[in-house]
Amino acid sequence: MRKLLPTTLGIFRVLFPTVQMTYIFVYGTLKKGQPNYYRMLDITNGKAEFLCYARTVEKYPLVIAGKYNIPFLLNVPGKGQHVRGEIYSVDDQMLKFLDWFESCPQMYQRTRILLEVEHRIGEGEGTPKVGSTTEAFVYSTTTYEAEWLQKPIFDSYDAYGDHGLCYVTREARE
Repeated sequence: MRKLLPTTLGIFRVLFPTVQMTYIFVYGTLKKGQPNYYRMLDITNGKAEFLCYARTVEKYPLVIAGKYNIPFLLNVPGKGQHVRGEIYSVDDQMLKFLDWFESCPQMYQRTRILLEVEHRIGEGEGTPKVGSTTEAFVYSTTTYEAEWLQKPIFDSYDAYGDHGLCYVTREARE
């Protein structure tokens, strides 16, 4: 096997730069089949690659609240349920888009949490194994109405679920 000379390696890195990817855990309207999933597929927002289905290792309250029936993961570790969602590997451009979309840091904060992998699609070498734990960023909130803790707490969000709380899209709000 030939070794690359330092100058060759430098040229290679300029022509083919390494893209920084970040794990993001989505639990609400950005999941597959939900109203904002199309935003994860829009390449103008950046790159998002689905890795696996997972659930939070720690319990959190996932509630549907506000006049637009938005799913909120309240940053109250130990209270609530193990929340199910999806882990994506996203590039910096998608991460910036998601920060904007999630009104971070005004409405949500992006924090790291520990997740247990439940099911994965594909065998990519970067994909966490079923039963393993991994860290990912999640958009959660520490700013909420006190009565939100009295609302029904979900382990999984579905905008079309039998809870009867119809999600109001961003386009319909404007």
